[in-house]
Amino acid sequence: MSTSATSTPARAGLLRVEQHGPVATLVMDNPTMRNALTQAMWQQFAAVLDKLDSDDSVKVVVVRGEGAHFSAGADIATVERILHDPATGQHDGGDITVAETALATFRKPTIAAIDGYCVGGGWQIAGACDIRLASENAVFGITPAKIGIVYPLSGIRRLVQLAGPATAKYLLFTGDFVNAQEAVQLGLAAKIMEASSLWEDVHAFALNLAGRSQFSVQSQKDLVNAISEGIPEDALANLNVFWQQEMAASDDPRIGVAAFLAKETPQFTWLRPST
Repeated sequence: MSTSATSTPARAGLLRVEQHGPVATLVMDNPTMRNALTQAMWQQFAAVLDKLDSDDSVKVVVVRGEGAHFSAGADIATVERILHDPATGQHDGGDITVAETALATFRKPTIAAIDGYCVGGGWQIAGACDIRLASENAVFGITPAKIGIVYPLSGIRRLVQLAGPATAKYLLFTGDFVNAQEAVQLGLAAKIMEASSLWEDVHAFALNLAGRSQFSVQSQKDLVNAISEGIPEDALANLNVFWQQEMAASDDPRIGVAAFLAKETPQFTWLRPST
């Protein structure tokens, strides 16, 4: 893929955004440390994602690491500071939880493209994405027991939602690494792709997703997340009513049905909720 004119300058220890058509790629750029995330990098996620949210030309966001690895996790040398929440004085997530939450609540579809190491805080970023696509070289690890810390509650909750309590305990207690095939079996990744064509295949997957009705994708993301988080039934019913009303006001159903009957590719127009 060619580098877009909208790319920000490549500098180690930063998040970098590249855009190719409707697909934006958020690159964790710290390759000399296997893309370990410094405090400054964690603190960039919310602002970068807010900008991508407001850009209607972006329909899908891919998250990846620069070079051969997704991310080796939080920068261990500064992990105490990164995990600290100045508002509470506790060490339950801090900048990591803020970044993970910003990604998990991002309204557009997100894909984690995982090559090489996806460890610790790196897994929290991958786990906060909607879909995880792994190369055959991917290695996953959730490693708080190896350094004597409590994994952030937000990360534990998401791991339990994705993999179940038994698998979460196995991964958290042992800190063992698992390969791509094991990751798929455990529910950490959706699909394995060939390493030699990973970026091209992920981009093709993202373009396919961008061509779907963004009304359908975003509404169903919202509803699936709400169900997964166990919100009360009355709140879930109200959320469903909201999206049904949005559907009534959207042109996407008419466009989709007409294209289906004409055996044409639909050109959907919906971009964002009306409220």
